[in-house]
Amino acid sequence: MTSTKDHIYSAIIIGAGFGGLGQGAQFVQESVEDFLILERGEDVGGVWRENTYPGAACDTQALVYCYSYFLNVKVSRMFAGQEELQGYLRSMVQEFGLNKHIRYGQDITASEWDQARCLWTVHTADGSQYLARSVVAAWGQLNEPNMPDFPGTDTFEGVAFHSSKWRHDLDLTGKRVASIGSAATAVQYVPEVAKIASNLTVFQRSANYILPRDQYIFSEEESRQFQKNPDAYRKLRQEIHEFREAGFERTRRHTAASEEGVQLAREHLENQVSDPELRAKLTPDYDFGCKRILRSDDFYPALTRGNVELVTEAITEFTPRGICTADGVEHEFDVVIYATGFHSHAFQGSMRVSGRDGIRLEERWGNAPEAYLGITVDQFPNLFLIYGPNTNLNHNSVVSMLEAQHRYIAQAVEYIAADESRVLEVDRAVLDKYNAHVQNELEKSAFSSDCSSWYKNEDGRVINNWCGTVEEYRASTHDLQLDDYLQLAESGQAR
Repeated sequence: MTSTKDHIYSAIIIGAGFGGLGQGAQFVQESVEDFLILERGEDVGGVWRENTYPGAACDTQALVYCYSYFLNVKVSRMFAGQEELQGYLRSMVQEFGLNKHIRYGQDITASEWDQARCLWTVHTADGSQYLARSVVAAWGQLNEPNMPDFPGTDTFEGVAFHSSKWRHDLDLTGKRVASIGSAATAVQYVPEVAKIASNLTVFQRSANYILPRDQYIFSEEESRQFQKNPDAYRKLRQEIHEFREAGFERTRRHTAASEEGVQLAREHLENQVSDPELRAKLTPDYDFGCKRILRSDDFYPALTRGNVELVTEAITEFTPRGICTADGVEHEFDVVIYATGFHSHAFQGSMRVSGRDGIRLEERWGNAPEAYLGITVDQFPNLFLIYGPNTNLNHNSVVSMLEAQHRYIAQAVEYIAADESRVLEVDRAVLDKYNAHVQNELEKSAFSSDCSSWYKNEDGRVINNWCGTVEEYRASTHDLQLDDYLQLAESGQAR
């Protein structure tokens, strides 16, 4: 057990994925040196450490899926794979000297605000405690696997696992395999599993809009040019950014751009699937952009293989031998893979976060998490979120959003660290006005359309996605505005 009550850090960052490491790098650039990064795993990477399933890759172009101040100039392909992205993050650790700030194996159980001392106490599962003026939560939106509780799951005699906990010790060659889910993760591993399984059954709840991926492998000459002349990389990066920004219009309902998106997706489907019955099953019946728009060149062809079946009947129960569907059919399997996503609405995961007057973050939020700029919440002084509510994207690189948040948070942490009496708590009226604007804008978006999506809570409120472009978000977060915050005395009371 470690006790650090004799030292108070300027900031503690929770998580060493893209968000946490980026914040650490920003701190180093701003000369904020007295910070810790607490990571529950034994390596950096976040989702790129956890998700190692076959075919795991980013569906955003690698040139924009990196930080502007640390370009991924050694990238091998346009859409980089898991190992390459984790390698990028390891390189970032080395470049910015972050290893001395990281504590691995730190499973955080609780964070509590001490009103009398204006400090956060961070507790870990091994009994350690850390004190900090500010806490930066970089736990992300996609880190707690969602495992549906179908009747009879405990009776299944085969092997079952979530895609984020891939069983690399299990050879799927010749096995009868089920994939529950057909979205972002499944479209990547299904083509790989289909090559070796004797039979693969993909259970689909709803069809997805899928666009061509058009993977591009950089030549050795192009790679050398990027490293020798980073401006060439920046030029291409800016072109991709602008192209993706223009794509935001596709997420707006009833626009010519959204119709163009539908047409491109339909052409892709028609070019790759000739069977009219299968094509009908793969045709979405909701607005373009209501769900995450996917990119794949090999998912549709995999579904046309003789050993692959797409099932759209609802799953009713598990049996010892497999899965029963609503049409009364029992499908027998050796292995079941859950591609069922994550608990994307539990932004704080299983962690207990207690703010002013002991209020719990989950109590403050209920089923509708919200934060000013997606970063800070009233009644939780000096707590800053990375990739918080309403900061996810469907049209561009989320790393651009993270970088904007890091710069804003660095300003706040520097301000607080300059005077031990300083406390920043966003004014509830400011937060309410901001969120009213965000939700009003989202009503014009396909994100609010009639479909089931991880972007929305059970009441239909969009709580994950940002309502505008990256450039609009950058403008909103460019400068810390102290007038947005209550001025709190050391007692923790507004004055």
